[in-house]
Amino acid sequence: MPLFFRKRKPSEEARKRLEYQMCLAKEAGADDILDISKCELSEIPFGAFATCKVLQKKVLIVHTNHLTSLLPKSCSLLSLATIKVLDLHDNQLTALPDDLGQLTALQVLNVERNQLMQLPRSIGNLTQLQTLNVKDNKLKELPDTLGELRSLRTLNISGNEIQRLPQMLAHVRTLEMLSLDASAMVYPPREVCGAGTAAILQFLCKESGLEYYPPSQYLLPVLEQDGTENSRDSPDGPTDRFSREELEWQNRFSDYEKRKEQKMLEKLEFERRLELGQREHAQLLQQSSSQKDEILQTVKEEQSRLEQGLSEHQRHLDAERQRLQEQLKQTEQNISSRIQKLLQDNQRQKKSSEILKSLENERIRMEQLMSITQEETENLRRRDVASAMQQMLTESCKNRLIQMAYESQRQNLVQQAYSSMAEMDERFQQILSWQQMDQNKAISQILQESAMQKAAFEALQVKKDLMHRQIRGQEMISEQRWALSSLLQQLLKEKQQREEELREILTELEAKSETRQENYWLIQYQRLLNQKPLSLKLQEEGMERQLVALLEELSAEHYLPIFAHHRLSLDLLSQMSPGDLAKVGVSEAGLQHEILRRVQELLDAARIQPELKPPMGEVTPTAPQEPPESVRPSAPPAELEVQASECVVCLEREAQMIFLNCGHVCCCQQCCQPLRTCPLCRQDIAQRLRIYHSS
Repeated sequence: MPLFFRKRKPSEEARKRLEYQMCLAKEAGADDILDISKCELSEIPFGAFATCKVLQKKVLIVHTNHLTSLLPKSCSLLSLATIKVLDLHDNQLTALPDDLGQLTALQVLNVERNQLMQLPRSIGNLTQLQTLNVKDNKLKELPDTLGELRSLRTLNISGNEIQRLPQMLAHVRTLEMLSLDASAMVYPPREVCGAGTAAILQFLCKESGLEYYPPSQYLLPVLEQDGTENSRDSPDGPTDRFSREELEWQNRFSDYEKRKEQKMLEKLEFERRLELGQREHAQLLQQSSSQKDEILQTVKEEQSRLEQGLSEHQRHLDAERQRLQEQLKQTEQNISSRIQKLLQDNQRQKKSSEILKSLENERIRMEQLMSITQEETENLRRRDVASAMQQMLTESCKNRLIQMAYESQRQNLVQQAYSSMAEMDERFQQILSWQQMDQNKAISQILQESAMQKAAFEALQVKKDLMHRQIRGQEMISEQRWALSSLLQQLLKEKQQREEELREILTELEAKSETRQENYWLIQYQRLLNQKPLSLKLQEEGMERQLVALLEELSAEHYLPIFAHHRLSLDLLSQMSPGDLAKVGVSEAGLQHEILRRVQELLDAARIQPELKPPMGEVTPTAPQEPPESVRPSAPPAELEVQASECVVCLEREAQMIFLNCGHVCCCQQCCQPLRTCPLCRQDIAQRLRIYHSS
């Protein structure tokens, strides 16, 4: 059932890491490694293939991604023709390309923790492949073409569904380590698979009718494939090799000079682009400032216009309020005049009542005078009272009507005044809300413009910082390049000195070659490899004895030439940091801290007990005090006896194997297999060579 993986969009951090790694791979002085791991890639970008093809990269690292296929569309596998190491572990690959065999330079292939169902048959064309790791996949079988991998040294097929090994695997004579799940194997049987790689290969050789030989007899040509051709047992062998090395160094130096010129041109072009970018940035800033000034000017004009309109409206409101106040004052005057009239009417009524009283008095007096009868008097009085009452009622009705009209008119005027005031307040509030909305709109526009300008400025600032970092990186690279060039000049001088010493030794060896000693040149060549230059020996002899003992105690004797070359002492080391030791050549972080800690302890102990510190002029040699001419190689003497030596282990068979690096010939072929150290000098055995005697 096919698996479908949805493409994920890489995060911002992964995208920045990919851009940084691609830029780093294209910089001047970059190494042969292209590392685009942990970038959340669903496919390898086209630019990575182009970079590997143009810059001749040798190591491609793409692990911990989301790859489902190695080759995207419109890409060719020939772009990776120079790749020697291909790391694809922790991905989602279901198959490798069928034309994988085109990567003829590939030496290490790691596809651990993927979804591979099968391996392509063209994998047998990878003749230089030394390490193949297909651990934790879904493989059920291996192709027979694995037997064509003549240089394969390590094969890991554990964590799969494989139950049978191909019989052709017996033809891989260089295989040193085979990792598999022994409990799940059917062919070879479980007990054979559990016995180790040698037992598996012996079983497969027996099944194929082949004679089994250990991988050590086939590894020497494999290890020398990346260098020059194998040296022959002839006087011209080392000389040709050194001449080829010199030619190769010259070619590399010329290529380095060409790349240096090209990188300088690229740097000038980058500086020109940077200057153009800065000019554009200045123009953008100027434009943004002018736009900001224009916006501020328009806002100021709008503000002034709004303030002018508000002042005019306020003036209009004041005039309207004054007019209303005058109207109210006039109405109050009218009301007061009417009240005055009412008071006058009341006074008039009082006067009429007084007149009535006077008339009554006059009537009484007249009755008395005229002796009117009682009935006539009562009639007259009723008539007068009725008429007076009627007149008084008419006057009171008129006054009541006048008062009601006055009250209604007053209420209408007050209501009109209140409504006009409320309408004016409502209009004023509406104008104020419009003004507030205009102000908020202008402020939001200004804030939006300022936010956009801030974002643009931040983007330009980030771009500028990136450019500055690249410029600083270029400066650091130029300093490292200058240091490397000085180191290369020094190495060339030392190379010339070594060539002169080699010529003198070759003349001496040619004079002794007439004895027809078997394997003489092989032993002398091993002697030259073990011998250090005279200048380096003198520098090592001048080192402090405590520093030499410290390095030997920490199993760091191989750094003695580096410490001697830089003339490092305990006092200098006490002032150095782990980063300084890394620049000198000590690459292990733990060893750096341990060396500095032990040096500080020695100096503290020397301060407490001054007799422990060696005098400044004392020379503490670590090498023997004999002159260089008296140094003898650890190989057999120059004049071998005719009779062959016997094996020091079994004391029966003839000694046939040479142990490297010591050069001793002391064991037969059968007894040397389980040995890890030389029986004579107890040094570690790095390689075994068999001696074949000519008839």
